[in-house]
Amino acid sequence: MFIFVCPCATVILKRFNPINMFDRERPSFEDSNNVTVQRCFFAYEFAREYVKGKHTADIGCADGYGTQYLADYTLSTVGVDYSEATIAIAREKHKAKHNLSFKSGSVPPIPLESESVEVVTAFQFIEHIQDRVGFMKEVYRVLKPGGVFLCTTPNIKMSIARNPFHVHEYTFDEMRKEITAVFKQAALNGLQGNEKVNKYYEENARWAKKILRLDPLGLHKMVPSSWLVKPYNFLTTLMRKDLKVQNNDTLQISTADFYLTSEKLDFTWDIYLIATK
Repeated sequence: MFIFVCPCATVILKRFNPINMFDRERPSFEDSNNVTVQRCFFAYEFAREYVKGKHTADIGCADGYGTQYLADYTLSTVGVDYSEATIAIAREKHKAKHNLSFKSGSVPPIPLESESVEVVTAFQFIEHIQDRVGFMKEVYRVLKPGGVFLCTTPNIKMSIARNPFHVHEYTFDEMRKEITAVFKQAALNGLQGNEKVNKYYEENARWAKKILRLDPLGLHKMVPSSWLVKPYNFLTTLMRKDLKVQNNDTLQISTADFYLTSEKLDFTWDIYLIATK
């Protein structure tokens, strides 16, 4: 049994195992999930200045909760997700925004024309796929010259245990090596939280370590990931509800409590990549 602090990533997967669409890797907006939602949404807010007046694509869009935010500032935005059922929900929810469209497809490849967009966003996505360098090359292909790729992914050095939805988690050095093999210009910053955020995650870590004591041999690292999906979802839900009761700041934390830094990167929660074609 195990637990892991993970942002509410939106997933495009080549379905290597059965995963319930409504799981802890999908956006979830109940009160107990507030810190995770704010951590995820910070990436979209930071991207706002990059997408203004541009043609953009959001890879791993799920129901478009962040994609529709970007569309408020863009000439056009297309969201891409592997699940046609999820895309159908996104189309219905956001049909009033005429500069916003959605496509389904497993990535890579990206179902867009070459040099068709000026900004590609992929937040909490790349850790879910096998061909990550292939994805980076696809982003490069669909970007216009001078286009920008914005990407976030968890920093593995802050991970407590295995996440069954993640194929690979990066260190900053790994990400730098892979992205610079595709893009000539790339900057990596770390997503950090203030004292309120870090206190919440310290309590999260203590909760997780109690669960990990039930697996002294580390068996959760060896079994097929599909075996861990149900316990992961159950324990993550239980943990977040418990932390909401224990931590009075849980519902008060907002995107304003997160920031990007270039210092002490190994101790930041997420990698925030900005690459230019």
